[in-house]
Amino acid sequence: MSGGKETPRQKMIGMMYLVLTALLALNVSKSILDAFVAIEENTQKANIVQYDRGTGFMSDVASEKGSTKNDAENKAKLEKLDYVLNQMDLIDKEAAKMIQSIDKIKLDIMEKSGENITVKDKDEEFIVWTKTDSKQGALPQRMHLMAVQAKDQYDVPMHEIIGDDIKNPTGAGKKLWDDFNNYRNKVVELTGSYEWGGKQFTVKPKNIAEFKDNADLSKQVAKMIDASKGNLKEDRQVLIDLYMGMTKLEKGEVHGVKGVHWIGATFDHSPLVAAVASLSSMQQDVLAARALALAHWKSKVSTGEYSFNKIMPLAYGPMVANSGDDIELQVMMAAFDSDNQPKVTVEGYEGATVEYPGNGQGLVKLKAGGGTMSLSGTVSIKNKSGVAKTEKWEHEIIIMKPSGAIELPEMNMLYRGYANKVEATASGYDQTRLSASGASLTKSVTGWIAKPTGRGREAYLTVSGVNTATGKSVSLKKVKYRVSALPPPELYWGGAASGTKANKRSTKLFAKYPPSIPLNATFKVVSWECTIPGAPGRPPTGSGSNISSATSLIMQARPGMTVSFIATVIGPDGIRRKKAGAFKI
Repeated sequence: MSGGKETPRQKMIGMMYLVLTALLALNVSKSILDAFVAIEENTQKANIVQYDRGTGFMSDVASEKGSTKNDAENKAKLEKLDYVLNQMDLIDKEAAKMIQSIDKIKLDIMEKSGENITVKDKDEEFIVWTKTDSKQGALPQRMHLMAVQAKDQYDVPMHEIIGDDIKNPTGAGKKLWDDFNNYRNKVVELTGSYEWGGKQFTVKPKNIAEFKDNADLSKQVAKMIDASKGNLKEDRQVLIDLYMGMTKLEKGEVHGVKGVHWIGATFDHSPLVAAVASLSSMQQDVLAARALALAHWKSKVSTGEYSFNKIMPLAYGPMVANSGDDIELQVMMAAFDSDNQPKVTVEGYEGATVEYPGNGQGLVKLKAGGGTMSLSGTVSIKNKSGVAKTEKWEHEIIIMKPSGAIELPEMNMLYRGYANKVEATASGYDQTRLSASGASLTKSVTGWIAKPTGRGREAYLTVSGVNTATGKSVSLKKVKYRVSALPPPELYWGGAASGTKANKRSTKLFAKYPPSIPLNATFKVVSWECTIPGAPGRPPTGSGSNISSATSLIMQARPGMTVSFIATVIGPDGIRRKKAGAFKI
């Protein structure tokens, strides 16, 4: 068109191309502006959700207070609820100031752009649908940006918010930036600074203006929080999340220009609807921080029919295990109310006591008895109305018998025909089982009776441990024993052993083991014969242990003479043995 002379037709065609190009540009601009309107609409809806979420946490705590019985027993809990509600109210007021300050900027730039900011609820022709409500101070004003006439107007937002320098804002944006960071610091402080359980916690956050990336920011924030006097065990992560969620890089590079302030980068040449959408996004950050802080404060108390404000890890498992056993642990997280401790009773055991360490448990203490102890009792806890809920508890304890073992392996002996007493213990198991090879076993009061069988010269006893809870049996030890007949007994006249001086007036013979043989075997005298050197006539004899028929002969013996007996005895093994004894008188 800028060439040589054009005909009227060519000029007209060229003009049409210019108009068409302009119309296309207008359509693109309108579609972009409408996108900002849609973004703003979605952001406003999200803000309402965040507002309701935070307000719900406050309502839960207020409801908890209202439903908790006001008596001496709940005094401490009500004091905690009041304290939490006060902290939540302070956070809510800080959020309300920030939300209203941003709403004021929105209304100001729209009014200076020539827009009508009259409030008319849900009217498609009006921009502002709701007023700032003192009862809902943290809820942003509801706006309908589709009604904005100068959607693409950017001079006013840029001038009013930035001023003249995108690197150093001087307009409302400077105050907005300072207020936004101050709100962040204040919410972190109100969440982390308090007095609780007699302890004082303090967090004083500072501005972090520069960081390389999100990881660097996280590192700096964590370092700052860890250096504080806050309750790091319970609050640390929440404080870090609160700070990071509202922290923006103050200055950066935009299109090759370094040192551009976040306000300048956000609102430079920003159309009116885009500027409002950016302000609503900042409000979303404010409300998200409010909701997170209020949720954390709510977690410090409890809501619902029963109260829970503390958690603790619990792990249950076997108290005793043997090598090679399969071990199973039950791990859980328990919740309890530190202001509403349970009441525990124990039934049937004198001397049992209950202590309350303050962690939602009652510690039952008693002495272990023997065998199996079946414990039972009740546990009660009150709901918020003061009504006690009682449940029965039961627990069984298998008492292990402490034992030790000292062995003389060379002395391992089983005697034929004798009730060999055997005691065995499978340490670490609640039941002991004994088995034999080459011997028979019968249960006795304190253990077993073992008797060798057959003609073998060896027998084996095996001890096993049984876990009655699982039914598992494990062979623990097998011991070899020599098998022998019972040793012969010694002959006694009255109380005198063979070879010692006897009382010639004694009328009884006995066959038994001397103290050196610790066997408790009983022998019976079947018959006897008595001889005295030089005595005339046939030696007297008799049956049983009574020697009265030899008394007349014995009385004739002079002091220092020897009286001899030959006796037939029978023991528990049924074997008849000849035993001789010589006694001085």
